[in-house]
Amino acid sequence: MTAQAPARAPSARQDELLELAYQYVLVHGLAGMSLRPLAKAIGSSPRVLLFLFGSKDGLIRALLDRARADELAAIVAFKETQSPAGLADSALQVWQWLSAPSHRHLLGLWVEAYARSLTGPAGPWAGFAAQTVQDWLDLLASRQPPSRRRSRAGAAERTAVLALLRGAMLDLLATGDEARTTESVTVVLHALPAA
Repeated sequence: MTAQAPARAPSARQDELLELAYQYVLVHGLAGMSLRPLAKAIGSSPRVLLFLFGSKDGLIRALLDRARADELAAIVAFKETQSPAGLADSALQVWQWLSAPSHRHLLGLWVEAYARSLTGPAGPWAGFAAQTVQDWLDLLASRQPPSRRRSRAGAAERTAVLALLRGAMLDLLATGDEARTTESVTVVLHALPAA
């Protein structure tokens, strides 16, 4: 069972420390995160972090929620785009966002949280991977015509597109080869049916 943060309204200091901790883990990751170096880096103490977040797991959960907020903000921005783009064009727009150098730290954190969610399903990571998949599938579905969206073929198509984007993102993070991964994504997406 995951330890829960105290059931009180967040304070301005808690919000400030969460944002500072988030900026820290974007660069340093969550693997092996120790409260003492984190607290020192953000101008706090382990005792204060434990008081504000209930436990290390509570802090990790809050950091994952913060990462998901960035993910959801990106998804909302894509959904609000008044572009008549279909699935392939929308996926290319998503790829442009994913491949932007300014998002590398965020994507690294997502990958780490995604993997930990698969290997530690009962910890603070619980459900992170599954929810992330659903968030992006919902976005891709919103770019399909309603009849296609409700079909098995449409579900398979957006699942394949998500797998392509996720795989290319992992490759990009591993190699830094933006030109090759972008060309690969473009080739595959242009082969999709125009439905």
